[in-house]
Amino acid sequence: MNVAFFLTLRQKVTCINVNSTVRQALETMKKHGYTAVPVVTDDNVYIGTVSEGDFLWSIVKLRKGESGPTEIDIRELEDISIMDILRKDRNPSVPVTAPMEELLTRAMNQNFIPVTDDLGVLIGIVTRKTIIKYCTENGVQVK
Repeated sequence: MNVAFFLTLRQKVTCINVNSTVRQALETMKKHGYTAVPVVTDDNVYIGTVSEGDFLWSIVKLRKGESGPTEIDIRELEDISIMDILRKDRNPSVPVTAPMEELLTRAMNQNFIPVTDDLGVLIGIVTRKTIIKYCTENGVQVK
């Protein structure tokens, strides 16, 4: 089975630009109701995926003072770049030629799998939901 069969094209994928602030990224995720979103450059090169957990942990790290956590004003997030909280080692992309086994393995730990071309440009994503739906509708058994 070809990855392209499961692909949601980049034009239909909500992404966050590397030049975005944490506040802009949070607003984008809230608007669309996503828990994780790909981060791309102006040329759509996939940089990584940012998740709700990344935001939460960064806020805790940013606001932890000597006397413990303090309140945070949402306006403070306008000065923090998304690149300051992005963990690049999470949710690596796969090439469009990736085997189905790799998609299944990745889907166990990721909500979606970013798919890139040879230059690292995001072509689209394959969602866990799409993979599970295909497997259940076609009687595919996972070993």
